[in-house]
Amino acid sequence: MIVEKNLILESKGQKPILLDVHFQKTNQPKPTVIFCHGFKGYKDWGAWHLVAEAFSKAGFFFVKFNFSHNGGTKEQPIDFPDLTAFSENNYSKELDDLDRVIDFMTTSNSFSEEINKETISLIGHSRGGGIVLIKSEENPIIKSVVTWAGVSDYKARFMEQSETFNEWKKSGVTYIVNGRTNQNMPLGFQFYQDFNENENRLTIRRAVKELQIPYLIIHGENDVTVTLKEAQLLKQWATKSSFKVIENGDHVFGAMHPWQQKELPKDLETATKDTIKFLKESYD
Repeated sequence: MIVEKNLILESKGQKPILLDVHFQKTNQPKPTVIFCHGFKGYKDWGAWHLVAEAFSKAGFFFVKFNFSHNGGTKEQPIDFPDLTAFSENNYSKELDDLDRVIDFMTTSNSFSEEINKETISLIGHSRGGGIVLIKSEENPIIKSVVTWAGVSDYKARFMEQSETFNEWKKSGVTYIVNGRTNQNMPLGFQFYQDFNENENRLTIRRAVKELQIPYLIIHGENDVTVTLKEAQLLKQWATKSSFKVIENGDHVFGAMHPWQQKELPKDLETATKDTIKFLKESYD
């Protein structure tokens, strides 16, 4: 298996994107999967590396990356050393980042013999689920999409007119506590302004209703971060979607960071196997 970590995508005037690729070198084109992490996430979190290995062993070219403003840096891609970048992140930037990754994978000569440009799929976890749904609707190169514990509504999360929202608007910044790293992570009010200015594009319900490609929804039954109700709404809007509930599953399908074991947690293994099966069937 070939694993290339921390490849750097540079673009003029933009922050770099770090990405990893996992594949078995055969000089034959393979279906390509691009994985998007969620809020306060990163490509090296928990057991994502084992997910990448599983897809590679199943014959896929697997890509995972850090959004450019996720708070990581080229020197320290794990955790959140760059809180200034984190505070400047927004949905439009993440969609642009995903475009940059897609463009690199489809135009670069680095992996041209290993990538089948006609079978590109997206997987998004949590907030990344909304990103991949929006991108799949607007970019015809995407042939199938999967959400793991995916969100159904960005707007609702702002809790407009609440005391917290009004204080955020007044001060220009709010702080999210990261219990694992003991950081108060700043989020600028520009995050909401970007959504407000691009609300139609960033409305997940609209994107899902207009999807014309195979879509798999996987969600944990006991997810308290993004509840099962959100998955049920996604299923309701995407009438041709496939739907899988992980019994007793949580938001991260049993994983944690760091993940020291050599095997996937049972629920994440189930999600991975079901996704591999779905994607292979979607290409037939």
